[in-house]
Amino acid sequence: MIDILDCITSSMTVVAAAASERSFLDSVKEFFEEGGPFMLINVGSLSLSIAMIIERVIRLYFTYNLNAGPFMEQITKLVLTGNVDRAVKLCAAAPKSALARVVRAGLTRANRGELEVAKAIEESIMEVTPLMQQRVAALWSLANLGVLIGLVGTIIGLINAFKSLGAVSADKKSEVLSRGISEAMNNTAFGLTIAIICTSAHLVLSGRAKKMIEEVELNSLKLENLLARKSTGETNPMDFEAKAS
Repeated sequence: MIDILDCITSSMTVVAAAASERSFLDSVKEFFEEGGPFMLINVGSLSLSIAMIIERVIRLYFTYNLNAGPFMEQITKLVLTGNVDRAVKLCAAAPKSALARVVRAGLTRANRGELEVAKAIEESIMEVTPLMQQRVAALWSLANLGVLIGLVGTIIGLINAFKSLGAVSADKKSEVLSRGISEAMNNTAFGLTIAIICTSAHLVLSGRAKKMIEEVELNSLKLENLLARKSTGETNPMDFEAKAS
């Protein structure tokens, strides 16, 4: 008896969940149908925005990212002990990391003097900086575009509503006006939603890119100073080992 009740309860839960899902999908479908053609244009804008956000998150948080602290600690230890080649190989192990690329550029010219090292690092920074900033600014433009498309849809909906009022009977005027206002408000709501998503993503991703660029510049400067001190014999590997222990 208890098993039967459990089966009935489970079945009712599944049916309720399915009904709720259908109700949500029907609401979304109705929302876009009432919004008119400009809603479909904004769907394309939203799809492009989401694709760009996902791509930037992958790049900035995984592809270009590197734990700078432990990495620079290993590089410093290898440079101080004269194992520059091993340090270069360590950088090569993370070829897509922005910091590793810049450090590697400096290390490969470590035996050519301070000026060559500085030039190589500066050139590498100029190469990786646009990669970290790429497409982030476009999210701001897409936010504005989503709002503008939504406003156009809003205006068109209101124009159609008031234009249709004179062509229908009095008992249908409220229905026509309601349909036009729904089209207008749906476009406004969808455009603002796109703007919120893009603006929030721009805020987070631009901050992340700025932090990574500052991290690369700071550690590249530390590398320059390290190589300069090493070339003049100002550094001692034993001091580093004592400090690390």
